[in-house]
Amino acid sequence: MNEENSGSLKTLLAYRYQSVANLMARSAQVRYRAEFDLAIGEWRALALLADRSPMSLNELALASALDKGQMSRVAKALVTRKLIRREPSSRGGKLIELSLSPQGRQLYHRVMVAALERDEAFNGCLTDEERACLNSAMVKLGALALEMVRAHKRAGQDPASDPAHVD
Repeated sequence: MNEENSGSLKTLLAYRYQSVANLMARSAQVRYRAEFDLAIGEWRALALLADRSPMSLNELALASALDKGQMSRVAKALVTRKLIRREPSSRGGKLIELSLSPQGRQLYHRVMVAALERDEAFNGCLTDEERACLNSAMVKLGALALEMVRAHKRAGQDPASDPAHVD
């Protein structure tokens, strides 16, 4: 470790990465709330259900990186607005599955246009070389972070988390 990197949270890669991710999410939150009356968690739920319907609440929470309580509130709000449907699972039992309603699918397509515009703006501020480097770095960092989580789980150092949370 060099002197430049010691002693300051703001110099840690994970902190800097999370700060940028939070700013990007905040810019989405502001736009989607103003234009579509959607919170970022609601948008994530719609997008995930558009891609993988039907899903249980637990599956949706896991895929969205929200805890089950947060996703329960998101799903309740989307059901109330008739953007998603709650139906008994075709897998049987007491399981309830969530899927997009026709209104939810229409809203998803409208928001996706805005999401693609934002993505184009973010990508547009980078050169082709920077984009390739960033994509490569994200894959490497993601793989290392996943391995670190798995190693802590194997060592029994992550008692608070759901062991099924990381594939």
